[in-house]
Amino acid sequence: MSSAAGTAPPSDGGARDFSGRVRWEYRPRMNGTPDPGEIVWTWVAYEDDPSVGKDRPVVVIGRADRRQLAVLMLSTRDHSGDPRWLSIGTGDWDAQHRTSWVRSDRILAVRPSAIRREGSVLPRSVYEAIRTAAGPRDSGLRRSFRRLFGRSARPPITPVEPR
Repeated sequence: MSSAAGTAPPSDGGARDFSGRVRWEYRPRMNGTPDPGEIVWTWVAYEDDPSVGKDRPVVVIGRADRRQLAVLMLSTRDHSGDPRWLSIGTGDWDAQHRTSWVRSDRILAVRPSAIRREGSVLPRSVYEAIRTAAGPRDSGLRRSFRRLFGRSARPPITPVEPR
């Protein structure tokens, strides 16, 4: 993403990188407030320059903490071949019914008050596929290793020679 095309965060904030533990839950209720299992819209900080970002759809996957929701960003740009992105097909969240992709390796946290609008409910089967793709996230250590070394967070296994 280019920060040149981005905007400053709105006064009520937006979604920013989160490296803590996520409490996954699926409880969609189209009731005017964002709930886990729904696709909603909010401002999302760019990864390369968090002082700017853009308004985009995100899927609410659970709770980041008592005050924030955990979300993953969506895109309609084709991300075939990129293991960080999972195709979730089409749905009512996109008026043009384009194929959507969810980025599974960048968890964001956002206050419910920073959600601009609800979009639609994500089918439970799609939510579970996203949960599987995102995998367990016990800490931000794995992400930090990937950023530093550009590969899996698991250190290489060095065989130990018997004495």
